[in-house]
Amino acid sequence: MKLQPLSDRVVVQPQEAEEKTASGIILPDTAKEKPQVGKVVAVGKGKMSDSGNLIKMDIKVNDKVLYGKYSGTEISFEGDDLLIMRESDILAVL
Repeated sequence: MKLQPLSDRVVVQPQEAEEKTASGIILPDTAKEKPQVGKVVAVGKGKMSDSGNLIKMDIKVNDKVLYGKYSGTEISFEGDDLLIMRESDILAVL
């Protein structure tokens, strides 16, 4: 990917929102939940500590992650809808 995040930021491609419920009911766009799961497509180098040391990232490219519903900044890059967020906004690796 040509998009390289800075510092402790990651670029996440959100999973598509569910279009049907488990029982087969089709959901309209207004009833769909924002996705909270996505795939990491790019990571920054890490954060600098107060002492000047680089703190490496725990998240890697291709990790499937869980993040807060309103975390990150939505962008569109080369036709893809992506989120840029800090590593600390990621709640878990799935």
